[in-house]
Amino acid sequence: MRSAGIGLALLGGVAFAVWMGSGFFIVKEGQQAVITQFGKYKTTVGAGFNWRLPYPIERHELVFVTQIRSADVGRDAIVKSTGLRESAMLTEDENIVEIKFAVQYRLNDARAWLFESKNPSDAVVQAAETAVREVVGKMRMDTALAEERDQIAPRVRQLMQTILDRYGVGVEVVGINLQQGGVRPPEQVQASFDDVLKAGQERERAKNEAQAYANDVVPRAVGAASRLAEESAAYKAKIVAQAQGDAQRFASVLAEYQKAPQVTRDRMYIDAMQQIYGNVTKVIIESRQGSNLLYMPLDKLMQSTGNAAGSSSLEIPPSSAVTPSTVPSTAVPLETRARDSGRTREREVR
Repeated sequence: MRSAGIGLALLGGVAFAVWMGSGFFIVKEGQQAVITQFGKYKTTVGAGFNWRLPYPIERHELVFVTQIRSADVGRDAIVKSTGLRESAMLTEDENIVEIKFAVQYRLNDARAWLFESKNPSDAVVQAAETAVREVVGKMRMDTALAEERDQIAPRVRQLMQTILDRYGVGVEVVGINLQQGGVRPPEQVQASFDDVLKAGQERERAKNEAQAYANDVVPRAVGAASRLAEESAAYKAKIVAQAQGDAQRFASVLAEYQKAPQVTRDRMYIDAMQQIYGNVTKVIIESRQGSNLLYMPLDKLMQSTGNAAGSSSLEIPPSSAVTPSTVPSTAVPLETRARDSGRTREREVR
């Protein structure tokens, strides 16, 4: 009996050691272990070799906390009460759009994931549907399909994170990915909205072309305006300077005229004649012997004189003044020949 008692004691000790050893467990990298005692949460341990009291006193459950999880929102199933798909959303202007997207999330609290919600995966999907319906419900249909389409995902993510934090699900929303064609009108009006989108694209293209044209024309117009302003300023300075010079010259002439009026008048007359006849090759002189006018073709005379002289030519300075008092003696034979031939000479007034 004594030996049997010792054997039972040893057997019990071995069984106790094995039972206590069953409390050792390993938590892998990227996991957390939630330990419960008699079904009540006790603590959370990280990666490594850990020990807890054996079952049924304590137990543990491993949870992947770094794994990115995904949930699809906006299914094609038909709701019997409305006859629309589950992805149908009501907009602010009482139109309907269909939205499909995927939610990517990971766990940031293993205890909350296990104990704060009965079905946390469904809670994530419901929070996503609630958030997207609220966001789309504050948009007009045309803006949701075009201008503000890219703002749907960040708004849904922010609102969804707020809802999940309020309920303490222990989830961090990583991103919202709109599926291809994720935001679209119902099939019955799809063609009409495609036309609207094309018109919007054409409008943007026309705006870009107009902006490019403006960027090309406006700088040139500004440059031309600056050039005209500079030219006008230069012309103004030129005219002002010329007027000032004329005024100063008139003042000088007036002073000289007051000193010697007759000399000044003669000088002014000579200067005027020099300016008038400087480039004139034909001169008409009034003849006192008859009513005809004498026509002096100085260019012809110069040409004939040049031909007769050979290499030498008659040079008359363009600045030389031609007046009736300086008419050469050949004027009378020219008038006589004109009267004898009965031809009327050309009358030219300069």
